Amino acid sequence: MAKNKMKSHRGACKRMKLTGSGKVKRNKAFKSHILTKKAPKRKRGLRKATTLTSADTKRMLRSMAK
Repeated sequence: MAKNKMKSHRGACKRMKLTGSGKVKRNKAFKSHILTKKAPKRKRGLRKATTLTSADTKRMLRSMAK
């Protein structure tokens, strides 16, 4: 009996990208609504993308099937 391939998590694939060095790049949360009470400095920081922590990277690469 053939072993089935693992399906990639399409939601994760659409939200994250792999960098050239193999890290996983993601956008930050808390930038969609209720922005009036957040400081401009905080909102500026939320614009920038960041990389996943090493603890999460292994798990995400498995779910992204890459």
